Amino acid sequence: MAKNDSAELVFVPLGGVGEIGMNFALYGYGPANARQWIVVDVGVTFPGPDLPGVDLVLPDTRFIEADLANLKGIVITHAHEDHYGALLDLWPRLKAQVWMSPFSAGLLEAKRQSERGAPEVPVTIYRAGETFEIGPFRIEAIPVAHSIPEPVSLAITTPLGTVIHTGDWKIDPAPEIGPKTDEARFRALGDAGVIALMCDSTNAMREGESPSEQDVGKGLRAEIEKAPALVAITTFSSNVGRIRSIAEAARDAGRSVLVLGRSMRRVIDVAGELGYLDGLPPFIAEEEFAAVPRESLVVLCTGSQGEDRAALAKLSRDELRSVKLAAGDTVIFSSRTIPGNEKAILEIKNSLIDMGVKIIEDGDALVHVSGHPRRSELKRMYEWTRPRILVPVHGEAAHLVAQGSLGAMQGIPEVMQVRNGDVARLAPGPAEIIDQVPFGRIYKDGRIIGTDEGVGVKDRRKLSFAGHVAVNVVLDERYDLAGDPDLVAIGLPQLNTGGEDFEEMLLDAAAGAVQSIPRQRRKDLDLVAEAVRRAVRSSANEAWGKKPVVTVFVTY
Repeated sequence: MAKNDSAELVFVPLGGVGEIGMNFALYGYGPANARQWIVVDVGVTFPGPDLPGVDLVLPDTRFIEADLANLKGIVITHAHEDHYGALLDLWPRLKAQVWMSPFSAGLLEAKRQSERGAPEVPVTIYRAGETFEIGPFRIEAIPVAHSIPEPVSLAITTPLGTVIHTGDWKIDPAPEIGPKTDEARFRALGDAGVIALMCDSTNAMREGESPSEQDVGKGLRAEIEKAPALVAITTFSSNVGRIRSIAEAARDAGRSVLVLGRSMRRVIDVAGELGYLDGLPPFIAEEEFAAVPRESLVVLCTGSQGEDRAALAKLSRDELRSVKLAAGDTVIFSSRTIPGNEKAILEIKNSLIDMGVKIIEDGDALVHVSGHPRRSELKRMYEWTRPRILVPVHGEAAHLVAQGSLGAMQGIPEVMQVRNGDVARLAPGPAEIIDQVPFGRIYKDGRIIGTDEGVGVKDRRKLSFAGHVAVNVVLDERYDLAGDPDLVAIGLPQLNTGGEDFEEMLLDAAAGAVQSIPRQRRKDLDLVAEAVRRAVRSSANEAWGKKPVVTVFVTY
């Protein structure tokens, strides 16, 4: 690789640094006015109650969209939604070749086929251990352990040196389906010299090392074997190692496995095609539920995060036609609670308890383990790679600062606290934040993608708080009211505190507003509309303490 004297190597996160999820990282090489770029990961996060109606939250990519001629490619480290879930929605804006592992590519294609109008994304397959070139970047895919098949870290080399982007990883001496994290390769990279380590911070506040996935398999096996009736287990659908652990434990306990949930079936189909589920008995279909004794069943289902339309939520509400839970059954949460989902999960647990179902979760038994490194594992990565610069990524501020402090205590010379939108120069010279670029969030709302204003979320929030009133006022040829106004109120009380019909009260306010305007001034229909709007809002506020959104139509 030829070195350019004015070239710089920069790191620009547009998502995932200062938050959990929505990972989107840019690496740029070249002089400031002519950098060439690659994207690493194109993830989503999920909306909370403050985003009514929104389906997905995506990173705002306008910065790189303005320089598409210099975007050389997109690399996906693994197929978790927070690392690849925005690819189908954002690819039409980015239009670059995508490099993915076979499993990630298989899941992408399965998802594409299930979404009407999804684009055909040009994909180049890579495998762990391989090296490939994208523009001025030479990229090596290093196998690591995580909670999904085929995760990799990336060693990204330019004429200015090598940085390591860890992606999601952990050190697991006994993963269920592999691979192990490649210590030898990380050590060799450290020997050759690493400029910067962009490192997963998710568990940087937890001491020690994560238990092994095989230990979780033993914990699940013990719970299945002692359960007196049906066992339902919910886990992340992408965790193929966990799915395999559950299937092996069920097989050894003489039970069949029934799968519920579209995303779970999609992952199982792709994993099966790639051989990750070889040697297991076939899963049974929902329609076979009644033919199998309850004590001979394990139900594997989606919904570990309390998703309202997922299989577990439907089971808790007894909404499935074929599959039912009953008193004496067991539900195992083989998952962690993602912050923000606590209330939805608690509601499901309470419904299950009311049904007489026993609940087992992490803490009651070893039924889940994280796919991210704890502090002792982070220390080992520092020891292997010996970077000049540590850049904590993949985490909220508390996680990033915790890892930064750990790295400094371990003797890493420079620790950079970077956040979304920062332009971090890694080389040449000392690490430095040299600029900021536009970043933020856009929203997928049905088939529309746009800002909160563009998809109407801001107004939806107002409507969810105080409702909506539509008023139609008709004036006759003398600019008098041609009958009572028409009014429709949605989301407002039926009666005021005095027992008066709320709509009648608002109608009186609307009519009174028109009549208070001198007839000659009523020719200004906009003035009439604004007077009615103010009067209706004021009347509602006086009686209720809230101001609804009011829309007024005036016709003459």
